[in-house]
Amino acid sequence: MFEVMMYDGGIYRSDELFEAIEDVGGVVLQRTRSAQLLTVTMSIPGEDKEMLSEKCREIGGEVKNVPLAGTEIAVVGCTLGRHHMPHPICDIAEEIRQYGGISVVMGLARGRGKSTSQISAKEKGIIEEYDAAVFMLGNFKQCIESKKALFDDIDIPVILVCGPQPDGLDEDCEAIVSGVGRKAERMRTTDERKKLTEIADVVDQIIRKRRAMFEEDPLFVHPAELKQLLETYEPIDMSLRPAPIVLHLDGLRVKIPYSEHKDYFDNLTVYGRKLTDIARISESKIDDSSTIIRIKTKSEVDDKDRRKGI
Repeated sequence: MFEVMMYDGGIYRSDELFEAIEDVGGVVLQRTRSAQLLTVTMSIPGEDKEMLSEKCREIGGEVKNVPLAGTEIAVVGCTLGRHHMPHPICDIAEEIRQYGGISVVMGLARGRGKSTSQISAKEKGIIEEYDAAVFMLGNFKQCIESKKALFDDIDIPVILVCGPQPDGLDEDCEAIVSGVGRKAERMRTTDERKKLTEIADVVDQIIRKRRAMFEEDPLFVHPAELKQLLETYEPIDMSLRPAPIVLHLDGLRVKIPYSEHKDYFDNLTVYGRKLTDIARISESKIDDSSTIIRIKTKSEVDDKDRRKGI
């Protein structure tokens, strides 16, 4: 199984690190350089983690554990109103970033009220573009239990965060973390910080399970390998948007419009195959300025080849 770690240090002798990553069959997820400082997020075989950690220390850098690197997580509130978008949502999103993931805060259009809360098909489609979703509900048990329709059929792992422990929702989400309700101030105390760590650890455990599933039936190409190929395309290379390419567990979010660059995506060759043969490509449901690429597993590609008689 692959492990994710981050090198934080200087540029000096970093070529030795990149050579070591390549030697063990690992991939660079993200590389950021600022003057003479360098951070490298990498995915490497678990059995080689100690050796690469030693190499990082040898060249004068630090090793950081970033288990959620290469993921994009949605943190969802009932609405964007001030009583439904409390400070804990921002604290949860920041804690996920500390674990290496990219977090996005969202608010539903009509998530308020026990009898009127709703989620639209478009909102579900947007949430399902992410690797997992953290739903933040409130302080009232009856209200929490009445809102399971907001997340019970979303096709990605859902982590429910709320005040009291609800009954009857265990089968509607992957995990429930209670003890965090609406709060009009930052989570600063020791117990509150421990609760944030608990939430991030739960997300980490769920992401690890999904990674293990891909170990059993691997993707045709690792998202980081496809990212390196896409970075050579000038509109992406010249993009001024933050993180023009965002890694997902099973693909990427590329921040250029699919409609304008369809010919490039459709004709891109990856290991002798067109990208359209090994991935599902679509416009993001958030807007039309991003492209979602879902990479097929090797078994899916092989099945398609058998049907074609290849």
